[in-house]
Amino acid sequence: MEKFKDLISSEKPVLVDFFATWCGPCQMMHPVLEEVAKNIGDKARVVKIDIDKNRELSSVYNVRSVPTLMIFQNGELKWRVSGVQSAKVLEDELHKYC
Repeated sequence: MEKFKDLISSEKPVLVDFFATWCGPCQMMHPVLEEVAKNIGDKARVVKIDIDKNRELSSVYNVRSVPTLMIFQNGELKWRVSGVQSAKVLEDELHKYC
């Protein structure tokens, strides 16, 4: 939990993907997130959090469905959405905070 707080406290925006290995839509997001990470470069970070291995964190952020994507900056939640998203949507949101 502390490591996560340190991670999201960055000036650089952090896109967090709360996912599950058994989730089909989450598997569809994997190549999308790789594309976003490649396109956004070092302007932001992309992090994947397995909800089954991080139950406490998932509970703290009230993750009820996967995938749930959130953007944090300076420890503050800036944006949140559930469900499969396109690379363009994610990049457009990240660019608001870069």
